[in-house]
Amino acid sequence: MDQIKIGKFISSCRKEQGMTQAVLAEKLGISDRAVSKWETGKSLPDSGIMLELCELLNINVNELLSGEKIMTETYNKKAEENLFELKKEIEEKNRLLLNLEFIIGIPSILASLALCVIAGYVEMPAGLRIGIIVFAVVMFFMIAFILVGIEQKAGYYECQKCHDRHIPTYWQANLAPHMGRSRYMKCPACGKWSYQKKVLSKEDAEGADLKK
Repeated sequence: MDQIKIGKFISSCRKEQGMTQAVLAEKLGISDRAVSKWETGKSLPDSGIMLELCELLNINVNELLSGEKIMTETYNKKAEENLFELKKEIEEKNRLLLNLEFIIGIPSILASLALCVIAGYVEMPAGLRIGIIVFAVVMFFMIAFILVGIEQKAGYYECQKCHDRHIPTYWQANLAPHMGRSRYMKCPACGKWSYQKKVLSKEDAEGADLKK
C-alpha cells in the first residue's frame, strides 16, 4: 500500500470535514502526533480504529486503503486489491514478529546456559555461584514468557482436526505442551485436542476463509 498517498488522502479528507489534526485525534482518543504520522506517510491507522476514522472522514475503508475516492464501477475490484494488500501486510508483520522470537530467544538462552556453565566450573565464592545460577534461571524464564507472548500474538494456531484457525489466550499458549511452535491445545471450534501448528494467515492456501 502507498502510505504517502493514503496519508495525503487522510489529510485532504480531514480538511474537507473542517477538522484540525488535534480535533481528529481527540475524537479518536489518540495523540495528534499519531495523526501527523499517518498524514506524512510514516505509518498507517491501526485496524482497530479504521472504521471510526472512516466515519469521521465520511469515507469507506476501501477508499482509505486506496488513498482516493472510488467510483462505483471500480469498487469491487479495489476492494479485492485492498484486502489482498492488507492480508500481505499482516502476514509480513507476523513473520517479522516470529523472526524476532529467534533473534531474542537464541542469544538469551545461550547466555543463560553460559552463566550456568561459568557458575559450575569457575572457582568462586559459594554465594556468588548461587547468585549467578539464580540470575540465569530467572533470566531464562523471563525470556521464555516474553517469547511465548510474541508467538501468541503473531498469526494463528491451526487445529489439526477441523483446521479452524484461532488465537488462544496468552496463558492457554503458555501452559500448553509444545514441540517447536506447535502447541497441544483444545480447539474452540470442534472441542478436540491436537498439536496446533502456527500459521501466519487466517485463510487457507487457496485464500478461502476458514470457518470461525
